[in-house]
Amino acid sequence: MQKLTKNILHHSHHRIEAQEKTAEVGKMGNPISKPVSSIRQSVINLSTEEETEIIIKYWVRISNIKLGWIYDFDRLVVKYATNFFVFEVFRSSSKLIKTFTGHTSWVNSIDYSTFDCGQFICSGSDDKTVCVWDVETNKQIQSFNGHSDYVYCVKFSQYHHYNNCRSVICCLSLGKTIRFWDVKHNKQLQICNDHTDCVCGMEFSSFSNGRYLCSGSFDNTIRLWDMETSKSLHVFSGHTRAVRCVDISPLQSNSSNKNDNNKSGIGAIGGNGYTICSGSYDKTICIWDIETTKQSITFKGHENWIASVKYGSNELGISNCANTILSGSFDNSVRLWDIRSGQQIQVFNRHDGYVYAVEYSSFVVNNIEVGDSTNVVCSGSSDNTVRFWDIRSNKNELYVIKGNNEEDNGILCLKFLQFKQNRKGSNDNGRGINLCYGSSKGSIYIWG
Repeated sequence: MQKLTKNILHHSHHRIEAQEKTAEVGKMGNPISKPVSSIRQSVINLSTEEETEIIIKYWVRISNIKLGWIYDFDRLVVKYATNFFVFEVFRSSSKLIKTFTGHTSWVNSIDYSTFDCGQFICSGSDDKTVCVWDVETNKQIQSFNGHSDYVYCVKFSQYHHYNNCRSVICCLSLGKTIRFWDVKHNKQLQICNDHTDCVCGMEFSSFSNGRYLCSGSFDNTIRLWDMETSKSLHVFSGHTRAVRCVDISPLQSNSSNKNDNNKSGIGAIGGNGYTICSGSYDKTICIWDIETTKQSITFKGHENWIASVKYGSNELGISNCANTILSGSFDNSVRLWDIRSGQQIQVFNRHDGYVYAVEYSSFVVNNIEVGDSTNVVCSGSSDNTVRFWDIRSNKNELYVIKGNNEEDNGILCLKFLQFKQNRKGSNDNGRGINLCYGSSKGSIYIWG
């Protein structure tokens, strides 16, 4: 590895010198001269680590290098020139770093946000409370007790954050309501209560600064809400049993409507091309077009209730995850689906209990079988494990985090976090990824 690095550095220095000579014979103000000189100046008086990072990024850019060439080179590029975190580092060095205790029953949902120069986690539990935790101090700073039954899902409201600069938590419970709590002032805001049975899953829109919220309910429907008016815009009907989980497709990089907050009505919400994904107790996963409100695809294959669905992200570009859906089920399996073909493309079945939660990650792993660097997904189960999987291979899990059987008794929810203290600078792209999960006994843990 060191020899390869030295060879790259040697080659790159000579290439920079050659380009500088070419630039010098050109006219004054030649656009080539400034970036080349800047790169050379940046290398002077730097440590070996910093020098390597600059050279690798430069060399990959000018050479249009792709992964899959040489194993050690892949590792070098992934470390210095991509937005991903090498999974082998997490697997070899991760450990339990924080524990939050206070809930007295199942922690069904967790979310993460930053405000007032702090970092916070919110959680919803079967003990009928919503709690807010300070990550730095490991202490509970707020508790909302307004729900009359189990709290199924909690999320920090993107809409209130972007548009009102307020820290607000959206909560779903068995009480058929969607409630909004102001964290700073410890008071309840608006209530959405058009569902006729308990609400158990939700997601804010990736477009229009989170103005729209979709929710899934035991009344077998999905609703799309306008946060500006607190009104239900449309009801998506088609499932024959409870809708346990929902997700909205990720932000499209070419969308011109992502900041348009002045439109209302289902046909003009700026959601053209976006879809809703829903998982149901009828064992199916459905995709719904937001603009046309029509059901477009139905995935069948799970043999029991579906507990979690997630869209892949455009940011996970190495393996083209943007065209996939990840799901977890009470049939103990994790499955990956291709949206374009409408087919199941992978199944992971090493869990011995219900799979409550699934998540894509920013990790990559070098897959020897397929000769490429691929993404990693993970799942949490009632078998008290968090398992990590290579999306290109379903033969074995990559890594298993085992919870304490006496203290945890099952993993119910997952969230990947990147804390501010893990960032080395403004150019750091994810070398400090942490995994947060909630358990059946009420504790919340962070591994990193």
